[in-house]
Formats: sequence, structure tokens, C-alpha cells
Amino acid sequence: MEKNSIPDIEVLFELADLFKVFGDSTRLRVMVTLSDNEMPVMEIAEALGMEQSTISHQLRVLRQNKLVRVRREGKQMYYSLDDDHVKKIIEMGMDHILE
Repeated sequence: MEKNSIPDIEVLFELADLFKVFGDSTRLRVMVTLSDNEMPVMEIAEALGMEQSTISHQLRVLRQNKLVRVRREGKQMYYSLDDDHVKKIIEMGMDHILE
């Protein structure tokens, strides 16, 4: 992106919506939990000490925003971060906060 160019307004709206998804601490906790591991809902819920239904709801939001992906193995669904970009966004945010 050029220094003086402003992205199209629709792109900025999409970016704002993406940052809104990151604005929920439960979703952030889920993403951090998945940052190095692929896990089923039950294990995520146990790791965070939360209800499975709460985690499922947050995973649905994260999937809709292409931040996590799911892989089916038999009846079990395994979740992971969608790609390294998601992990980098979290790491950059943490770096900024901890400065």
C-alpha cells in the first residue's frame, strides 16, 4: 500500500469488522489456545474452563470471519487457526501491548 493512498471505503469497513472480531476477549482466548495446537471443542472448553456451548458459538463467529478452520475426523471436529496471518496479528498485538 502506498504511503498516501487510502484504501477503498468497503475495504476499510471489512478491516473494521475484522478488528471487531478480535475485540472479544473470549475469542482471543480461543485463538491463543489454538495458536500452536489443533483441538476439538471439548479440549478448548476444558483448557479455558468454559462451557462447550460458549466455545462452539465463538468458533462459529471465528469460522465465519475466516480466522479458524475445521477438519473432520470421523465424528470429531478439530479446530485450528486458519493461517499464519492470524497468529501474526495476535503476536503483533501482544508485542504492542507488552512494549
